[in-house]
Amino acid sequence: MEPFKSKLHIQLRFKDVDQMGHVNNANYITYFELARMEYFRALMLKEEKIDWKKDGVIVAKVEMNFKFPIVLDDEVYCYTWVSKVGTKSFDMNCRIVKIENGNEIECANGLAILVCFDYTKQCSIPIPENWKIKMQTSS
Repeated sequence: MEPFKSKLHIQLRFKDVDQMGHVNNANYITYFELARMEYFRALMLKEEKIDWKKDGVIVAKVEMNFKFPIVLDDEVYCYTWVSKVGTKSFDMNCRIVKIENGNEIECANGLAILVCFDYTKQCSIPIPENWKIKMQTSS
């Protein structure tokens, strides 16, 4: 079974571009963060709300591999999906692409390790079972 995957259109801003005319590499991680939030919104399908001030996730690690530059006029999307589910943490992957001549060109790919966290008790918690089920099933 293919895991749930979301796709987010990234709106590029003038401030994202560096002196060389490329989107600065620090922005790719921000795009991944935006896509992660969209993933959770789409995953829960508004059936339930996540109380991010109580239980949520914290980022333990982020990696990004840069492959091809993005410029201001590019049409850019970020795919996100969960590739590994543990007891308290999970791996979320991303793929940032731009559309060129009708084809997707991979500009970057990345990984974030996320830990479920109880913000009131300040400790890690098990991944909610309903999250696990939704993460591991196709949309």
